[in-house]
Amino acid sequence: MKLKNVLIAVNDMERAIKFYKEIFGLQVILDQDGNVIMSEGLVLQDAKIWSGFLDKKLVPKNNMTELYFEEPDIEGFVNKLEESDFEIEYVNELMEHSWGQKVVRFYDPDGNLIEVGTPVRT
Repeated sequence: MKLKNVLIAVNDMERAIKFYKEIFGLQVILDQDGNVIMSEGLVLQDAKIWSGFLDKKLVPKNNMTELYFEEPDIEGFVNKLEESDFEIEYVNELMEHSWGQKVVRFYDPDGNLIEVGTPVRT
């Protein structure tokens, strides 16, 4: 078995596409009216559609999941975040773990948790 995609719910599809394109360089692979597949295996689902499938209220910033990206130039990435047109809500600003990895955590415009870290040395 192989994990193919990770789906997140978004309230404003155009804003979400712009965010993931501008901040992470992802590209739209397939747009199926409320379900957008982006590069790197990220799927954006219209929150109304997703809520209807689940028949449950969606809870932004629930902190139960996290999208994780690696970026060697983490300081440059943080500058890109701060210079973007998006209002970034940080969970933690740039910090360094005891094992030497630098990370920053923040929410996307729809309250999905994101972590960006330097590559982990093994």
